[in-house]
Amino acid sequence: MKKWATILLVVASGVILASCSSNTTKAKTKDTSWDEVEKDKTLTVATSGTLFPSSYYNDKNELNGYDVDIAKEVAKRLGVKVVFKEYNVDGQIASINRNEADFAANDFGLSKERAKKFSLSVPIKYSFDSMIVRKSDDSGIHKLSDLKGKKAAGEPNTSYMKIAEKYGATPITYDNATNDQYLTDVANGRTDVILNDYYLQKMSVAALPDIPVKILEDVYFNANHIGFLFVKEHQALKAKVDETLNAMQKDGTLKKIAETYFQTDVSVKPKQEIKETVSAD
Repeated sequence: MKKWATILLVVASGVILASCSSNTTKAKTKDTSWDEVEKDKTLTVATSGTLFPSSYYNDKNELNGYDVDIAKEVAKRLGVKVVFKEYNVDGQIASINRNEADFAANDFGLSKERAKKFSLSVPIKYSFDSMIVRKSDDSGIHKLSDLKGKKAAGEPNTSYMKIAEKYGATPITYDNATNDQYLTDVANGRTDVILNDYYLQKMSVAALPDIPVKILEDVYFNANHIGFLFVKEHQALKAKVDETLNAMQKDGTLKKIAETYFQTDVSVKPKQEIKETVSAD
């Protein structure tokens, strides 16, 4: 089975230097980001190839996924070929800062903090966080504050585990574990709860129906949206990609791709109302 992967938020810093004299100010450098893509007829996209279902290799050893397929369609509509370069998260950030890639596509959250460092595309996915618990007794959890004294399963140092610890849960960490191990341990009481992205949890629970666990209903938090990351100054390229994404939303292409990977349309805001926001700090 595919295992969950949690994107760690990586903050890259950049400083724009402006200089001026008493009589003159240097003109801003012209934004040629789209011109260069159009000239080379190539859109280079940084991704991981390891994050299911956003960017991963299928059984035929083909790179695909929600973010990947959207990037492919964007390139097709712009009349250029697409080339993917694979890095870890740090490498993806570095690649766009070094102009080795035109944008990064790997389930990146479009947070206010990230917007200070990068240009962000229009959203391609909306989601929120949830908790998996035992079917028999909801693991004794009815709200976030009930995490106190519970055993929370997850990978070490993720935002999900930090939230669980913030509410008083004891962390039970795993390294390279599969979904069935995570869910079985909740079911048999070795652990009590798993915090993660709602849609990833929904897919995992549906794929392993014989394990008696469930998503805790109506205890949802941290509404978020996902998109592509660009260099801050590359507004021309971002505008072209955004225009294309908006057209794909309008004609139903995003919905079709979303339903392929998530069995629901994650390209629109969910019907669930997510009122609670929880910081991992």
